[in-house]
Amino acid sequence: MPDLAVLNISQLVTVAGSPRPRTCGELRELGLIPDGALLVRQGKLVAVGTRARIEPLLAGDCEVVDAGGRIVLPGFVDAHTHPVFAGNRADEYELRAAGVSYREIASHGGGIRSTVRRTREATESGLLAAARKYQEWFLRGGTTTIEAKSGYGLSLEAELKILRVIRQMDVQGPLRCVPTFLGAHEVPDEFHGRIDGYIEVVVKEMLPRVAAEKLARYCDIFVEPFVFPAEKARVVLHAAAQLGFGLRIHADQFTPDEGARLAAEFRAATADHLEATTPAGLEALKTAGVQPVLLPASVYNLGSTHYPAARRMIDLGLAVVLATDFNPGSSPTASMPMVLSLACTQMKMTPAETIVAATFNAACSLGLSAEIGSLETGKAADFAIHDCNDYRELPYFFGRETARAVHRGGLCVYK
Repeated sequence: MPDLAVLNISQLVTVAGSPRPRTCGELRELGLIPDGALLVRQGKLVAVGTRARIEPLLAGDCEVVDAGGRIVLPGFVDAHTHPVFAGNRADEYELRAAGVSYREIASHGGGIRSTVRRTREATESGLLAAARKYQEWFLRGGTTTIEAKSGYGLSLEAELKILRVIRQMDVQGPLRCVPTFLGAHEVPDEFHGRIDGYIEVVVKEMLPRVAAEKLARYCDIFVEPFVFPAEKARVVLHAAAQLGFGLRIHADQFTPDEGARLAAEFRAATADHLEATTPAGLEALKTAGVQPVLLPASVYNLGSTHYPAARRMIDLGLAVVLATDFNPGSSPTASMPMVLSLACTQMKMTPAETIVAATFNAACSLGLSAEIGSLETGKAADFAIHDCNDYRELPYFFGRETARAVHRGGLCVYK
């Protein structure tokens, strides 16, 4: 495999810096190199710097890519997605446009449970085919790594089926996939009114099998009083921690602080959503070192104006992460550039802050900061050439997919 060099980069956005998650003013430090260049050997970055420094290092058989005066960024790390499901919920989208709320739809058997019914009926090969289509959507926006949750099976066999598809996506596809078990996404129809019975299945059947087959690195749970209240969620989180899973929590999407306080109690890797979290809940996350994962596309698509308090989080010193929450219901988008735009306009983050939150900080939340998330020597050559001359154009020209070419481990996986 010959070396690969990328030259003629208007702005090389390295995001190089501290090895710990970035907070406060560090979120604006992009490690920009004007007229930059990269040198890749055996899938790793071996030199990062100006073109004048890198060009003399090139060997005769080196493959050279001309970036055409465009910008180059680390591949986006999308730290909250639900990419494996059957069908879609365009019918519910129409209902919400007519004024029916997300919770009303769910209370009549729609929402997550409607996707569960379709996903249970789908074959593993059918789910993989659909997921591969969505993989290309992520790549178009410059994403090279996703955290991929289960959660649309809600039975032992269906959850295992989804996690096996995620494993195939990671092994065979262009995206790096970090698997998360989300069996406690909702209480399925057959356990209606029997939440304790379903929790027993999650704890005694699902978690041990997922652990034994090494199908997930993390365990997640949807913590809300009307889904899994804190006292019930605590049982699942304790069992998952005992089995060695990292913990992530859907927290405070609708109700304040219950999820944030639980995430702090268990020192979870992340607390995701946080639209309803109060200053007290944010203080608890800060004290416990929990990273907030903010999902503005979900807020936007549900027609809400109640976005997470990103500026308060940053001022408090929390290592903010941005993600798409790609799913068939509340956030059917795989576009990280669109998420960056929403974070700027609706949460008043700066373009630089959004890039760090969607690359390095996201990698930290997945325990992968030594491998991906920034363009530094020794790391995987995961990067995207974006059709922009300046990094601020990524969120500014919203509604378009900007990736001209995407490389994972030095290999071009999208062009």
